[in-house]
This record gives sequence, C-alpha cells and structure tokens, in this order.
Amino acid sequence: MKLTFLGSGSAFTVGDNYHSNMLLTAANGKKLLIDCGSDVRHALYEQGFSYLDIQDVYVSHLHADHIGGLEWLAFTTKFDTNCPKPRLHISKLLLDDLWNKSLKGGLSSISDEKISIDTYFDVNAIGEEGFFLWNGIQFELHQTVHIISGNELQPSFGLYFKFEDKIFFITTDAKFSPDSFVEFYENADLIFQDCETAQYKSGVHAHYTELITLPLFYKAKMWLYHYQPNFLPDSTADGFRGFVKKGQVFNLSDPKIM
Repeated sequence: MKLTFLGSGSAFTVGDNYHSNMLLTAANGKKLLIDCGSDVRHALYEQGFSYLDIQDVYVSHLHADHIGGLEWLAFTTKFDTNCPKPRLHISKLLLDDLWNKSLKGGLSSISDEKISIDTYFDVNAIGEEGFFLWNGIQFELHQTVHIISGNELQPSFGLYFKFEDKIFFITTDAKFSPDSFVEFYENADLIFQDCETAQYKSGVHAHYTELITLPLFYKAKMWLYHYQPNFLPDSTADGFRGFVKKGQVFNLSDPKIM
C-alpha cells in the first residue's frame, strides 16, 4: 500500500505546493482520499489522477483545505455515468454542518430531484464506535485539539491505523498538545505530523519551534507536513525524518520505511 502526498502545504499555500491532502492506494488499486481541499482537482491531476480514481474519501474537519474540493468531486462523479457514488467517511459530529453550512448552497442547485448529501455520496457516518473500515484496514478516529470556538472544542480527527505489522498515525490539523498524543506517539512506527513554520504562531497548529522540544524517540518517527511556503529549518539535523514534499510517495509495505 502506498501513501501519496498530493500536496504538503498549509491552508494558504500558493505556488508550487498544494494543500496537504493524501491518497492511499492499496495493492488491488482501491484508493482512499484523505481530505479533499479546494485545490485537490489540480493536485490529483498533477500526480496523474482524477475524480475517476476516487472511490472513498475521509474528511477530518471542515476547513476549506480539507473539504473545499467536495463540491467538485460531488458534481463530477454524479454527472459521469461511469462513476458510482464515492463513499464518504466522516464523523457524525461533522456531518450536518458539512451539508448545511458548507455544501448545500452549491450542491442543492440542481432541478427535478430532492437533494441531500446522500444524492452525491454513500455516507458512512462514524459514531461512538470511532472507526471505519477500508480495504480490510481499521482506521481509528482520534479527536485533536485544533480549533476552540466559544470555549468549545470543534470536532477534528486524526487517523491511527495498523497495516501489516506497522502502526501509522496521521495527526491532520492539531495544536501542539503532546499530552493528548502520548499513546499514539509511543505506539506508532511512523508519524505524519502537522507542522507550522511561519514566523508567527497561529495557535491552531503545532509549530516547529514546539515540535523540536519533543523527545528524540518521537521525532525520529516523524515526517512533517502542512507547512508554509518559506525557508524550512534543517529538520533532519533536529532529529526528524524530514519535511514531506509534494508528490512524495511512501510505500507502507516497505520494511525500509522505518
């Protein structure tokens, strides 16, 4: 199984990089898109893919760099008779707001049909069980501390999964909160870590200057992504695996990946 970074940039990245959406490709050709940001159609095309390749989508939270491409995916797959509905894996805590606050305005504007999110997607609403299955692999959702609005933690979920004999953790967007990640940092064999590199900290992402304070045991398992288009520190000298590059492919079946 391979994990392709369609982009590795932050929400406001422009130019040579794209949003940090990812594509998992199984040996049987099945594909899972992890987040579907505003520039995903361009990012997919650049890596040789299109909407025709997307059978399953996972959405971690409701920012545009993670859901902004869903309208495009919905329309292109609906009006291409060669396409079945993509399966949408999403926490129940996000589902109503995804449709009513983000997608309904555009996607409800077709005639002669009662429209809902089910018109476009085969929805797998993930509840208290806290996981979904794809291609025989169990993906566990773990809430991250990303945005706090009105003193309430807004739903946002990283992914933790085991493939073959290895454990992988994708933080998605998250503030620096190592105490909440200890179990995953300890147990994972490889970590893909949200990492802000801007001069000023946003307060909603882990910043590089915070991440370098982690124990070397954690850093040695971390690839960093979701960074700004500026000068990057020497992450390998600081004990990390490095910064993920746009288009970088990780063969999760390769024992050398560790």
